[in-house]
Amino acid sequence: MTLVAFWFLVLTVLWVGFFLLEGFDFGVGMLHGVVGRDEPGRRAVIGTIAPVWDGNEVWLIVATAGTFAAFPGWYATMFSAYYPVVLVVLVALILRGVAFEFRSHAETDRTRRIWGAALTAGSLLIPLGLGIVLGGLLGGIPIDAQQEFVGTLADLLAPYALLTGVTLTLLCLLHGAAYLSLRTSGAALHARARRAARALAPVTAVAVLGFCIWTRVVAGNDFLLSFIELAAVLAAISATVLVRGGSGGAAFAATSVTMAAVVASIFTELYPRVMVSSLGAANDLTAQDTASASYALTVMTVVVAVLLPVVLAYQGWTFHVFRARLGGPQVDAEEPGPVVTTPRRPEASEDAPAGNGPTGGRRQTSATPSRDGRRGG
Repeated sequence: MTLVAFWFLVLTVLWVGFFLLEGFDFGVGMLHGVVGRDEPGRRAVIGTIAPVWDGNEVWLIVATAGTFAAFPGWYATMFSAYYPVVLVVLVALILRGVAFEFRSHAETDRTRRIWGAALTAGSLLIPLGLGIVLGGLLGGIPIDAQQEFVGTLADLLAPYALLTGVTLTLLCLLHGAAYLSLRTSGAALHARARRAARALAPVTAVAVLGFCIWTRVVAGNDFLLSFIELAAVLAAISATVLVRGGSGGAAFAATSVTMAAVVASIFTELYPRVMVSSLGAANDLTAQDTASASYALTVMTVVVAVLLPVVLAYQGWTFHVFRARLGGPQVDAEEPGPVVTTPRRPEASEDAPAGNGPTGGRRQTSATPSRDGRRGG
């Protein structure tokens, strides 16, 4: 395997890892107002991804930086062509991150609803926009012989690219619903997560089937699916069956396989090209033509060999630490849970002498242990 092929494979793995890990975060963000119908429920739903969502976005950053370093020609053409879509995705990423923080500190229902809507919108726009970009790589956009984009916004929003965006968004929704059914322990939350997964699974399976068939046609092949595309369709069908049977872990595994196979199918059909030109095959961008020099790729290979295991280790440890189902107070239950009162400072006795300090100006004589372990006198 050449260094150019190796780095194309690395970028494929990074994009698969991003959608595999961040996909359920997007799904939870879109579903938090549906599964959690009151404020404790919504907080519990968001709490399932609170420890991991920002770490999962590292995969997107590394994938973008890796494209810039390994394939600068590809990076330049892709980001200049998709600048409007990328700008929307960046705004959505910022809005989503801000919504997590500001919503947790909101003091009124109105501000919580505003930041909750921002979280939902950001979680929807990101997979939709990135799906349009990835679909356009294979579907083709107008690129001339100088590797410059010569089309309009309408060329970016081609039918195949839109289908790719919609399919990935639906997969994120199903992935998130399966994740919530696996990570929530409250009866009401768990039941609503399962209902959402059962409603989304058939629609997602149909979208995946249509996407895989169209991908074969766009790539210039027949209707016979490749191994990866067949795995995506079978995994989507399995997820539909498993969510109805209540197998939370198996259903989440099936949605994970579906997500990984769908994203990988785009890159496997794309190689050795990196961008398809709708103006003719002669203008297609290839991995070899857009790659960096051999020395740069060699240095990057050493760096990724050292750092990638570190990233995998700390993310694996994070998921291990927060592997348990989310517990806590009753959420959306038929009967209200116990009320926890706010601790109050004990009132002073009426016959206690007044003083300037909280102890009435006298030396404290409580029976609590002092620093040296003895009781106060």
